[in-house]
Amino acid sequence: MSDDDFMLESDNEEYEFDYEDDGDEESPDVDIENRYYNAKQMKAGDPAAAIEEFLEVVKLEKEKGDWGFKGLKQAIKLEFKLKQHEKAVAHYAELLTYIKSAVTRNYSEKSLNNMLDFISSSNDTEDMPYMERFYSMTLDAFQGTNNERLWLKTNIKLAKLWLDRKEYSRLTRNVRNLYNACRKPDGSDDPSKGTYLLEVYALEIQMYSETGNNKKLKALYNKSLRVRSAVPHPRIMGIIRECGGKMHMSEENWKDAQSDFFESFRNYDEAGSLQRIQVLKYLVLASMLMKSEINPFESQETKPYKTDPRIQAMTELVEAYQRGEIHRYENILQKNKSDILSDPFIREHIDEVTRNIRTEALLKLIAPFTRFTLEFIGKQLRIPVPEVQEILGFLILDKKIKGKINQQNGTVQIESNVDADRMRAIREWSNSLEKVSKAMFTEGEGFKSHEDMSGLMIAEEFGDCLW
Repeated sequence: MSDDDFMLESDNEEYEFDYEDDGDEESPDVDIENRYYNAKQMKAGDPAAAIEEFLEVVKLEKEKGDWGFKGLKQAIKLEFKLKQHEKAVAHYAELLTYIKSAVTRNYSEKSLNNMLDFISSSNDTEDMPYMERFYSMTLDAFQGTNNERLWLKTNIKLAKLWLDRKEYSRLTRNVRNLYNACRKPDGSDDPSKGTYLLEVYALEIQMYSETGNNKKLKALYNKSLRVRSAVPHPRIMGIIRECGGKMHMSEENWKDAQSDFFESFRNYDEAGSLQRIQVLKYLVLASMLMKSEINPFESQETKPYKTDPRIQAMTELVEAYQRGEIHRYENILQKNKSDILSDPFIREHIDEVTRNIRTEALLKLIAPFTRFTLEFIGKQLRIPVPEVQEILGFLILDKKIKGKINQQNGTVQIESNVDADRMRAIREWSNSLEKVSKAMFTEGEGFKSHEDMSGLMIAEEFGDCLW
């Protein structure tokens, strides 16, 4: 048969093809999906209508699944934002029923975590009671699923919320519950929960640091450093070490403070935390207070930050301090006042640093003089006369200089160190002669001669006339 004959024969035959019947209506899943995305577009313009549409998505789903879970999440956030708290709480209770089987464990954990972050971001006091209810419901739900890990993580998140809001009584309650959860039935610490235990320690240490309870802070800080059963996140150790450094600073233990701030910086840097910049400033502060001649930016860990614009002011300040360049130090401090003094902790201790450099500059300035005026020193150092007098008074009391301040005339008389050294040498020589003479008298009469006695009498007379 030719090709033409085949074509002619084909035209006379009717072939029926089976096509898949899509139907005039969309499948249920497509309809639900469209409703969901339509509701999302309505959120900004008409949030109330968007809530209704999201809840309709939940109703359309015959069995609990992803779309209903997503719809409830969106509705709850909008209700909470619109202060429809009771509705938000009721729908959150419904949402929690999905975590048992309707959605995957990882997805539900991430979604609930984001939901709690959203609820916690509110600063409205009206939201506070409902915020606590959200956390309480979440914790009950995790207990119901025997998910202790999520229960611990959520409780720690709640404790962080109370810490951020300085709700210390609520925080104490949470910390107590967390300690109980991290212990064995016999009351000892559970080694398998050492990582969580360190997080709890960090929270409580922060609370004691903020409230100035150094006694409890020190005990808990030392206890946290003895935990060996944990592999903590470096951010947690950064927090503990930072609080430890602040504690040492309050005790004027500059050396240990510097060590702790360095460890804190190293941990924050490893964790990628922005707090590393602030702690690096604390490290510079501690280095200046301990009068270290080693630049804190010389280490391998800190060197990359030496030229960082966020730390530049402190870099220049420590260089001026270590070189004793008081005027440059004062200019840098004045120029970057808002940046340096914006941190309350630095503001609390920078006066001590300034006092130190002024004291050293004063000692260097008066070294060649035995008499000078307070006004002269004030002009040279560019500081008020009352502060000059205060620094000099401290130096005299501390016996770093010997002198007298005449407040009426505003003058200072310094004793010559040369004369003092000469008098000290003569006193030592006189004492040595006295010891020799006593030894001669004691050892025997045969060694005593008229010349010896005369020499002794001369020495004693010489000693008497000196003193």
